Amino acid sequence: MFYVSFEKKSLMTKMSVQYTSNLRCEVIHTQSNTQIETDAPLDNKGKGERFSPTDLLCTSLATCILTTMAIAAQERSWRFEGVTAEIEKIMSTTPRRVGEIKIHFTFPDLGYDNLMKEKIQRYAHACPVGRSLHPDVLQTVTFEFN
Repeated sequence: MFYVSFEKKSLMTKMSVQYTSNLRCEVIHTQSNTQIETDAPLDNKGKGERFSPTDLLCTSLATCILTTMAIAAQERSWRFEGVTAEIEKIMSTTPRRVGEIKIHFTFPDLGYDNLMKEKIQRYAHACPVGRSLHPDVLQTVTFEFN
């Protein structure tokens, strides 16, 4: 008997992590061989000399939103260069976790009309990282169009 599988394969990305010392980890993205280091934050026994894991969580949300908006803009031939984000991480203490991620996006004058601004903001809320976070993590996202 012959069986054919039509299962949709999920895309996988692999990374490796090694604890080095002094509350630091080294992470390698296997496909690109790029590397980052993490450090525990000052308020949790670390030196704060690198991104902390919770900093990366907040950064992941901001970069995912930027990338999602950029994809939408690219598909519509809208300009997107020069858009920036400022991120603020607010920790909760009981239990210790990220309680709120504040992200403020600033758009240079890209010639967006009101409909374009409305659409690009909608795409911001469609990013996979934002959809993956627990609902208890408040995501406060604001936009400034110049």
